[in-house]
Amino acid sequence: MKHVNQSVNYACDELFEQNIVIIGGSGESSLALLNDALARRGCRVRQMTNGAALDGRVLTEAGLLFVFANCLPARELYAQIASLLRRAPQLSVVPIVEYADQEKAAALLELGCVDYLLSPFSETQLSALLRRQEQAGNAEESFVSCSQAGRRLLAMAQRVAQTRAPILISGETGTGKELMARYIHRFSASAEAPFVAVNCAAIPEQMLESILFGHERGAFTGAVSAQPGKFELANGGTLLLDEIGELPLGLQAKLLRVLQEQRVERLGGRREIALDVRVIAATNRDLQAEVAAGRFRADLMFRLDVLPLHISPLRERKDDILPLARRFIRQYAPQENHDNLLTAEACRALLAHDWPGNVRELENTVQRALVLRNGLFIQPADLGLALPDAQSPREEPSMPPLAEGGKAALRASGKWAEYQHVLDTIRRFDGHKTKAAQSLGMTPRALRYRLNAMREQGVQVPV
Repeated sequence: MKHVNQSVNYACDELFEQNIVIIGGSGESSLALLNDALARRGCRVRQMTNGAALDGRVLTEAGLLFVFANCLPARELYAQIASLLRRAPQLSVVPIVEYADQEKAAALLELGCVDYLLSPFSETQLSALLRRQEQAGNAEESFVSCSQAGRRLLAMAQRVAQTRAPILISGETGTGKELMARYIHRFSASAEAPFVAVNCAAIPEQMLESILFGHERGAFTGAVSAQPGKFELANGGTLLLDEIGELPLGLQAKLLRVLQEQRVERLGGRREIALDVRVIAATNRDLQAEVAAGRFRADLMFRLDVLPLHISPLRERKDDILPLARRFIRQYAPQENHDNLLTAEACRALLAHDWPGNVRELENTVQRALVLRNGLFIQPADLGLALPDAQSPREEPSMPPLAEGGKAALRASGKWAEYQHVLDTIRRFDGHKTKAAQSLGMTPRALRYRLNAMREQGVQVPV
């Protein structure tokens, strides 16, 4: 296929030292702005008409790829980007979509893209995106993000960090929700202000209200002096309410009022204190299910769930396992060679494990192996991991066979990518169809119709 190959070579500055590829854009008004802005920053830019023309060397050397989403029909676009991400997992793909076509941006983010631009865009918006990518790439000291899911999460976290709206971080126990909250605070405009964390599950219910809102002297037995609450202590900065799903119903109503009014009154007090606090809530529960069961207020959930972030479990981020393990080796044995301490067999054992305890379990496993190892290197026996059960392999949905060739094969390949995208989204939300539908940008009824159509095509769809 013919393609344009326009290269601009400058000495890259420290901030954007990488090769950048642009796919499509012929006739786009935003293309000139994109090229000029990247060239002024000293980026090495290569423009091509179609991603299928990218060879392995270009993909290996590229760090960032912009793709104009209207250069291909949606199905072909999804199939092509899925192929690019399989061939070059290190690649950060950023689609450029029209304002009227934002559902496509959401679908591409689910597919593995790390960010997006809405066209037409300004140079300020482009600069902010490049800054987010640079910061995500330099976040090694706080959050490992080698997998597509990890990089996409960090890019989204930096987007939401610039706002003051509430954030809800969901994810299984041990995935690093507090780390993510601290990461968001670090890249917010109030990074120098306090970051205060409260574990709602670790504090007795009768003490929690006083700890959150503070109390005046004599407010209750034992209150010998006035004490500010966590909201006051976090004023101007960020308050993390960890395990928010454990908050008692009575206290949920009081928390909702504080969030709505941005004011707090200490127990036993008569004066309201004005607040300027970014609230981040974290939970390992499905809050929608908790609302349905009557254990969580729907109005509070909607108040907190303005900007949702979901941290995938470690078993879905295989590319992060070995970098995390080496990070922990560097942390607990800084004198060791962290790159070569794990044998090839130990690496295979780490990748084969399902990690039900997520990153916390991996950290404990590595720390224990460093203490108990027999010899210079870490062997599989030192890790103490149970072998995967060969009798109960995890089922993967079977996809329909592709057509034999030509345009029919291309159409079938696009349909396969669409089906796989739907199934992957449902799996990411642990089978929760309503959340999956929201993520896919469709109604639950439309998702049911889509799943029925997939079954008719022979796709094995989870119940």
